[in-house]
Amino acid sequence: MILTICYLIGSVTFILGLKMLSNPATARKGNLVAAAGMTIAIIGTIFLYTDEAGNKLHNYGWIFGGIAIGAIIGTLAAKKVKMTAMPEMVSMFNGMGGACAALISVVEFNHLAFSVTPGWHTILYPPEMIGHVLIIILGLIIGSVSFAGSMIAWGKLNGSVKDFSFKGQHIVNILLLLVILGLAVYLVGWMPANSQLIFYVIFALSLLYGVFFVFPIGGADMPVVISLLNSFTGVAAACGGFLYDNKVMLTGGILVGAAGTLLTILMCKAMNRSLLNVLIGSFGGSAKTGGPAGAKQQGAYKEISLSDTAVVMSYANKVMIVPGYGLAVAQAQHACHELEKLLAEKGVEVKYAIHPVAGRMPGHMNVLLAEADVSYEKLLEMEHANEEFPTTDVVLILGANDVVNPAAKTDPASPIYGMPILDVELAKTVIVNKRSMKPGYAGIENDLFFRPKTSMLFGDAKKVLQDLIGEIKNL
Repeated sequence: MILTICYLIGSVTFILGLKMLSNPATARKGNLVAAAGMTIAIIGTIFLYTDEAGNKLHNYGWIFGGIAIGAIIGTLAAKKVKMTAMPEMVSMFNGMGGACAALISVVEFNHLAFSVTPGWHTILYPPEMIGHVLIIILGLIIGSVSFAGSMIAWGKLNGSVKDFSFKGQHIVNILLLLVILGLAVYLVGWMPANSQLIFYVIFALSLLYGVFFVFPIGGADMPVVISLLNSFTGVAAACGGFLYDNKVMLTGGILVGAAGTLLTILMCKAMNRSLLNVLIGSFGGSAKTGGPAGAKQQGAYKEISLSDTAVVMSYANKVMIVPGYGLAVAQAQHACHELEKLLAEKGVEVKYAIHPVAGRMPGHMNVLLAEADVSYEKLLEMEHANEEFPTTDVVLILGANDVVNPAAKTDPASPIYGMPILDVELAKTVIVNKRSMKPGYAGIENDLFFRPKTSMLFGDAKKVLQDLIGEIKNL
């Protein structure tokens, strides 16, 4: 009875925490609420759980040793990670969740073995166990794909894994998936003598499929991939909840799976692309670099000096700042916030325009600016920001590229054609801070840089902002 109450508390806190995560002002508190519920559920399971025979958990040394090691590693990783490395850390942690779900399936399948044949166990289970075995296989496949895919995504984001594809790879992927599903149906429905061999073949092929699944997907689609893999991990965890009849594990898995799926759909909508197109399009991969949109001649661009930038921004009525991955690379969020406060002291209205897929993971820019204590009310989503650009005097783009590229609206040959963008061109003046004229993560040139209203301000974002602050103070 007490354990059921613990699970109920955990489930309720998960739902409340998720609700609070929908608002930046309450997101941190939502994390703490959900974490508290998880702690209650874990402690309740360790000390109150009993199996059908009335046996409690034992080996507390191993249990608390594992918890301590995981807590120490997780805490150190979270504290030391740079904001630029946050996406790959999220991918790695998500992959660990998938690995746990897959290992649960391995353990539970081996528990079904009760006789041994040369080399492999023969799994003989009654018909009423078919549903149980089906859940085990689903958890194995989904968890393995999530783990392997997340590790490749982690490698791509930190630069250790390059985009890789070969002719007909998508066909190979489909065939591999069909083989996995076919073996799963054979194992569940026919209970072959070499069941454990087939089980581990499914395990290996699922890991291979997870690698091949993410390999051809381009770097610019990584936010969508991370969100999709996160939903996979949630579904795999929910399978574990079914296996153990654990209500809180089931609830948590369903919430993660549903939230990840909805976020994936929303991000695809923000890019005006279907999920299928994301998975097979290789958008942002090396194959796109130098394509038609990236290769055409654009003409000349013009530069602007720091002193001129300081004057233009100081005497503006409204300034919109568009953050991008370049801001995260330069660790310039605090300097950006300082610039915002300085302009506000001069009577300038300053807001931030946030594109849904800016950065390398969902909400990357929101997290980045929240770290610098930027007011949540100043962060405008794309739809609201686009309404304010026509009345904006100056737009300052800091390291953003593809999310402001007019080619998405004007060039049918561009890979990003049709993707909703921030309409920065509607402002009176556009100033773009970049290190160089190199293309963005999607590998295509930005038409915006050559438009009449646009001026380029080259340099590292942090240094440029610090120098700009100095220039404004000297006016």
